[in-house]
Amino acid sequence: MDNEISWHVELLIKPGQLDSFRALTGEMVAFTKREPGVLSYQRFVSSDGTTLHIYERYINSAVALGHLQAYTTIFAERFEEMVERTRFIVFGNPSAELRAVLDGLNATYLKRFGDFEYWA
Repeated sequence: MDNEISWHVELLIKPGQLDSFRALTGEMVAFTKREPGVLSYQRFVSSDGTTLHIYERYINSAVALGHLQAYTTIFAERFEEMVERTRFIVFGNPSAELRAVLDGLNATYLKRFGDFEYWA
């Protein structure tokens, strides 16, 4: 669990893009489901369909980095046409290589609070 990386991303869905973003999300879910080491990949939308929250969890930095590299190659251009990222919060201790990519997404990093024995 000490190596796990997760993040919460908040997005604003651009006007008229909800249905297109729903279709893209279907593609992304199907693709990510085949990636080993992805522990959680979830999306939540506000009742008015304007705000989306993403929660993703990975077994380690290498898996998270591989996911972001695939995202950039396959999905990023379409994704960024449909939404505006307002917040990107990372939980855990990402490797320097992963952190370099996350820095480009304006991530905020949070570390564990205390030396407690947390569980998933």
